[in-house]
Amino acid sequence: MNPLTNFIGNSSADNGFYISAFDSLAHKNYLILILSVIYIITMAGNLILLSIVLMNTSLHNAKYIAVCNLALVDISVSSIIIPQMVPVFVFDLNHVSFGMCFSQMFFMHFFTDMESFSLAVLAYDRLVAICFPLRYATINTNPRMFFILAGMWALVFLVEIYPVSLAVRLPYCASRVVRSCCCEHGPVYILACADVSYNRSVAKAKTLAVLFGPLAFILCTYVVAVAAVLKIASPEQRRKAFSTCLTHMLLVLVYYLPVILAYLAGSTRLVTSLDMLTAILTVCVTLPPMLNPIIYSLKTEELREKIAKMLGLQREPKSNNKGPM
Repeated sequence: MNPLTNFIGNSSADNGFYISAFDSLAHKNYLILILSVIYIITMAGNLILLSIVLMNTSLHNAKYIAVCNLALVDISVSSIIIPQMVPVFVFDLNHVSFGMCFSQMFFMHFFTDMESFSLAVLAYDRLVAICFPLRYATINTNPRMFFILAGMWALVFLVEIYPVSLAVRLPYCASRVVRSCCCEHGPVYILACADVSYNRSVAKAKTLAVLFGPLAFILCTYVVAVAAVLKIASPEQRRKAFSTCLTHMLLVLVYYLPVILAYLAGSTRLVTSLDMLTAILTVCVTLPPMLNPIIYSLKTEELREKIAKMLGLQREPKSNNKGPM
């Protein structure tokens, strides 16, 4: 039994919920088709990235442990959201049991929160590589990176389990129609026939913390990294340092910019249709997991070399003493 179901303590759990979204969209099946294509590319790109790292021992370092962590999170985000939308919106199988709904709620928010924290870990890795290039291998060891990632997963679990457990305890004796593409926290808890002001406050605080906490850390690492790069005398070293920052900066922009713009569009009433806003948010959340492995493969020289070798486009490069940057 899923541990979340242990919180259920009232008869409102008997009938579950009904997912309802995109009813006002004339061509919602095209949206599902686009999301399905996004999912296929996401799975293919991230699985290829994971395979390349696993098959090449030269990539078994702290940097690529963090990259593989992001790839696993990307796969999980898309797998939680997109596959369940096909039976709901194509075959009208929109009933979700109480336990399944809250399980989906937890894992969906857990992995989307993990996305921002995973970007923060990559920022930390780049900071060490730029500021301490000669000591990188001793500072950022594989066991230390595994320890950091384990702590991050535990932290996000604790952050996410509390608002979900609060929502599970609410009595749902009125409408059971969730106006969203899946069992999101906000559209579910507002259905409760009880005071949800505390739930709303917790949700806002959690959202601000998991979005802007990692973003603030990332921006601080950029400031420190840029200051360190400007002290480097060699133009070639500066170019390499800025290049390694650029890849991570693209990942951050791909994740944060669409989400922030989508929320601004909703809060400023630029998009008045709830179905359209839900569609925009869904695409914004699922697009970064598709683009992340593509950006890393195109912008990282080590990965380009391994992919080219795998495809037979070039010979194995001679070994050299390149640092982690």
